[in-house]
Amino acid sequence: MGAHEGERRPGTTREKYGEELKLRRMAAGLTQEALAEEVVCSPTLISHYEAGRRLPSPDDARRIDRALRTDGFFERWLEDLDPAFAHYFGVVAELEQEVTEIRHYGGSLIPGLLQTKAYSRAVFEAYRPNYFAEELDELVVSRTKRALLLDKPSAPATWILVDEGALRRRVGGPKVMAEQLHKVADMADSGRIRMHVLPLACGAHALLEGMLYLLSFADAAPLAYIEGLHNGRLLDDPALVAACHTSYTLALSDAASRQESVAIVRSIAEEHEHAHHRAHHH
Repeated sequence: MGAHEGERRPGTTREKYGEELKLRRMAAGLTQEALAEEVVCSPTLISHYEAGRRLPSPDDARRIDRALRTDGFFERWLEDLDPAFAHYFGVVAELEQEVTEIRHYGGSLIPGLLQTKAYSRAVFEAYRPNYFAEELDELVVSRTKRALLLDKPSAPATWILVDEGALRRRVGGPKVMAEQLHKVADMADSGRIRMHVLPLACGAHALLEGMLYLLSFADAAPLAYIEGLHNGRLLDDPALVAACHTSYTLALSDAASRQESVAIVRSIAEEHEHAHHRAHHH
């Protein structure tokens, strides 16, 4: 998850770009659906462009210019907009500012929004063979900033599914893990997140293959983000997004209840604590 994570609120230039797109589309007498057909994308995506939430790819911008006969205008303007935005995670960090509901499954990790600084740091260290302390500090700070999302009075309803394997994996060592797990349990107890654990005993579940992040909005269709090694994809195709929601619901049905989940997290935190004390007494 990139160094640009969480640094900016949606920029006014992007909103102006979207506004201009909307005006030119209406002037051309086209609906969002009609423009989407010309650009070969979903109407959802056009609505995100016009709201200034997303930027079109250069290819899409070229097709928009062709459809609206705007003579390269949108393609040229795109080049002047924020180059950092191209980083695959930057998009998600900005969309997070607008979400009403988040559903997250972190695969083998504790989700970024819940990570302690020490845990984040250990994850970033493992990803980089040669690292500079300053670079890691920046990554940790930007990830910590993202987490402020959950502190806002208007915080989105946040569902977190955690694999028991992620609770047991000693990222950063037993002391770091104990702190991390108590933080997650505290957030669940305080009602800031709805957390469910997928116990190892439940065997295979619908999200076993990877990480999933579902984003819902008040005024636009939902999106899904999936991430693999060194790449991430934001899905806006309604059928794919719906399939992701179904997978999440299926996995949720295999998870422990909220109360049981908090108890599981606390007891694994205690196991880490004992391991830490044992190591220090020998």
